[in-house]
Amino acid sequence: MHRALFQELMKKSGGIGGPCFYTSEVMYMSMIKTENICKSFGELKVLKNVSLSVEPKEVVCIIGPSGAGKSTYLRTLNHLETIDNGKIYIDDRLLDDYENGVRKFRLPAKEMHEELLEVGMVFQRFNLFPHKTVLENVMIAPMHVRKLSETEARDRAVDLLTRVGLADKIDAYPNKLSGGQQQRVAIARALAMEPKTMLFDEPTSALDPELVGEVLAVMKQLALDGMTMIVVTHEMGFAREVSNKTVFMYDGQITEQGTPDDIFQHPQSERLQQFLKSIL
Repeated sequence: MHRALFQELMKKSGGIGGPCFYTSEVMYMSMIKTENICKSFGELKVLKNVSLSVEPKEVVCIIGPSGAGKSTYLRTLNHLETIDNGKIYIDDRLLDDYENGVRKFRLPAKEMHEELLEVGMVFQRFNLFPHKTVLENVMIAPMHVRKLSETEARDRAVDLLTRVGLADKIDAYPNKLSGGQQQRVAIARALAMEPKTMLFDEPTSALDPELVGEVLAVMKQLALDGMTMIVVTHEMGFAREVSNKTVFMYDGQITEQGTPDDIFQHPQSERLQQFLKSIL
C-alpha cells in the first residue's frame, strides 16, 4: 500500500489526524509523554534527556543505529527499566519524577499498576508459554489480571486471533507455529488486555525475512483502527508508510524528529544522513 493512500485511510478511520479524547472537563493531549529522561548503566549513559510526546491515535516510529537507546527508552515507559532523571506521564498523569537518581514523586502502587495496564508491549522475542495452546496464551492475562470470566476471555481471544489471521490455530501449541505466527499471537495477547497504547520493540527483528510482512500487515491494521503506537523498528518502509511521526535516536538522544517526509526526504543532521545512506 502506498504511503499516500495509507495516510488517507488513516484520516478517514480516525487514526492519523484523528481528534484527541475528551471528557466533560479534560482534553487529553498526550497518551505518553516523557521529559528529559536519563538512564545510565554504571558509567554508560544510555539515555540523555529524552523528551517525547505521543498523542492519541498517533503512530510514532523510532529509528536509529543499534546501541542508540531505542529499546531502553521503550522499556522505561512501562517500568521494565527505572530512570535516573526526568518525568514519565501516561494519559497526562505523572507516574515518575526523578532528579539525580532521587525519586521526587511516584504514583501510589495501585494507581501505578492501573495506569501501566493501559500500555501493552510486544517484544523482539515472542515469550509464549510453550505448554499452553495459542488460545490459552491469549486468555491467561485477561482472566488473572483483568478478572474476566473464562467465557469472556475465550470470546475475546477468539476474536483477536481471528483479527490477526490465526483462527485456525487456536488449539495449536507455539512449537507448531512459524515465527511470524508466534509474533501475531504475541500481538493478540497484548491486545487482549485492551491497552490504550501499544509499544513494539523491533517486533520483526527475530523473524525470517519472508515472515516479516505478515506481522507488519497486522500492525498496519492496528494503525488504521486508531491504536496509539510507539514502534522501535529497522523496517524503514513501514516507518515511512505508517508513522505520522518518525524519531531518529543516536547516542542516547533524539537527534531529529518530524514527519516521515521530513526525516526520509529532508534529513537535517549529518548523522541521520549517514544512517539513511547506509540502510536505504
